[in-house]
Amino acid sequence: MARKETITMQMLLDTAFAMTREEGFANVTARKVAAKSGCSTQPIFRVYKNMDELWQAVYEKAAAFFCDYYSLYPRMGKSPFVNLGMAYIAFAREEKHLFELLFVNGGPRKKSMYELLNGAEGNVVHEINMAKAAGCADPSDLFMKMWIFIHGAACMSLTGDYDLSDVQTLELLELAYQAFALTNQ
Repeated sequence: MARKETITMQMLLDTAFAMTREEGFANVTARKVAAKSGCSTQPIFRVYKNMDELWQAVYEKAAAFFCDYYSLYPRMGKSPFVNLGMAYIAFAREEKHLFELLFVNGGPRKKSMYELLNGAEGNVVHEINMAKAAGCADPSDLFMKMWIFIHGAACMSLTGDYDLSDVQTLELLELAYQAFALTNQ
């Protein structure tokens, strides 16, 4: 009778993803995944061709995690791009290692930052359309200006240099939108 597999692909992926969240993507090695999974490295290479394939699966799981995070994030702002910014900055603060993987270091990047932000639901497109409906003459330019501001704030949170509360962040994003919108009318 064949031996029953006790270590599955999903178990290994879940372990590698949890390690990424806790320790960072650079720490996801075959030996460390095996140790956390309670096995040798053999089961990893039985279900994955190589570590690149496992790393790609971790990246895809992180991208899906961000999409879920964004879709569940409470909407507080009234101006275009503000809610996207609030969720993005909060994600950087709460999920530092996943943020670094997806938006800073890139890892085994298969998607651009825009593709990750836009998601299957068209998040960025929706925000651009809101800005256009609000009278913005060049909503894509407005998005770029807002995004530089938002990404900078999120990256500052990684280094501990961003300590504004959610209320302060919301106010700052609303003010930034108003200032940038004035130059795009």
